[in-house]
Amino acid sequence: MRTICLYFEIHQIIHLKRYRFFDIGNDHYYYDDYANETGMTDVAERSYIPALSTLIEMAKKSEGAFKVALSISGVALEQMEIYTPAVIDLLHQLNDTGCCEFLAEPYSHGLSSLANEDCFKEEVMRQAAKIKEMFGKMPKVFRNSSLIYSDEIGAVVASMGFKGMLTEGAKHVLGWKSPHYVYHCNMNPNLKLLLRDFKLSDDISLRFSNSEWNEFPLFADRYIGWIDSMPQEEQVINIFMELSALGISQPLSSNILEFIKALPACAKEKGITFSTPSEVISKLKSVSQLDVPYPLSWLDEERDTSCLLGNVMQREAFDKLYSVAERVHLCEDRRIKQDWDYLQASNNFRFMTTKNSGVGLNRGIYESSFDAFTNYMNILGDFISRVNSLYPVDVDNEELNPLLTTIRNQGIEIEELRKELEKAEAKLKKEEKPAPKRRTAAKKADDAQ
Repeated sequence: MRTICLYFEIHQIIHLKRYRFFDIGNDHYYYDDYANETGMTDVAERSYIPALSTLIEMAKKSEGAFKVALSISGVALEQMEIYTPAVIDLLHQLNDTGCCEFLAEPYSHGLSSLANEDCFKEEVMRQAAKIKEMFGKMPKVFRNSSLIYSDEIGAVVASMGFKGMLTEGAKHVLGWKSPHYVYHCNMNPNLKLLLRDFKLSDDISLRFSNSEWNEFPLFADRYIGWIDSMPQEEQVINIFMELSALGISQPLSSNILEFIKALPACAKEKGITFSTPSEVISKLKSVSQLDVPYPLSWLDEERDTSCLLGNVMQREAFDKLYSVAERVHLCEDRRIKQDWDYLQASNNFRFMTTKNSGVGLNRGIYESSFDAFTNYMNILGDFISRVNSLYPVDVDNEELNPLLTTIRNQGIEIEELRKELEKAEAKLKKEEKPAPKRRTAAKKADDAQ
């Protein structure tokens, strides 16, 4: 049976304020709180609240037949807790339907997977722990920032215990192959891969309200008809996009939510179901390994990381930021840790791109890529000086390495204990299930006497 795997990303950037060279050493607060509050409340009112309300309605109306997956960055959760608690309430309501799966991702929505393995693992597990704390479920499937993936990243993700990962069905990787199958990491076959159908996804997120598009206006029955016309052996259609596409990229006046709402009924008529990533991974076998020697992403036509790290400015900022990764990993200063999360966010590097991607890029306060680079580097200069004040650059690596080793060992020990606890909880649940039967048998014996 053919199934649709529908996934939405939720991430909200932390706006940096205008930071001058002369502020370095004098001002350690880097953010525009007004822009952060207005940005978060605006996207919540125009997109998140109506979109999540629609998904909740769809889940309840379908009586469990409609399924959806969400991935929420840690920094987005922080912003929603501060400015838009109504969104958090809706997320809990959606979770209570039992039709939503929450995925793991880097806490910062950053690029640590391309720079520092220890840093990457730490923030992924921190985001997963926050999801478990808020929604009661430990994520089993991972998605990276901008769906970035490579063979090496897949191996690291598999080593953390994840069973599956979402990424882009890029043509330069797939070649003649179809994205409508389950694949696996070539360095660890235990990690299954779900590949985004970028055409079907972009038809909704980018083209739906474009009156010049040759398929405009698009209706749910025709969209499902495209899926139904695919070869029967192609079993999973992965439709991935940002949740803000529903209301921001595609305004509510375009009837985008009515379109989404009509999909389950149209799919049911064609015998097409909806599944979460975990359900797909557990039910379908991998047809082949996927060979991705260089990082790919869902960004731009090239589907690579060139819009994030493609020019000299971006690479300079990236290298400078992660040059202090190990020192930040050591420190216990909460402000340093929080600034580290916010400065890692991939948007900071996206603003520095000089590429013409064909998709409008809102740089916020920045007039150009050079302006974005200058402002970020001023902030980074102050941040690095604060980190170095805690762990000076002249501290010998021989002094740092024992500390790093201790932290790594503690992390491994904590992870092993967590796994043991999960096994113990699962065993306890199994032992508790037969208990009512034993009591019933005992009651019958008493009645017989």
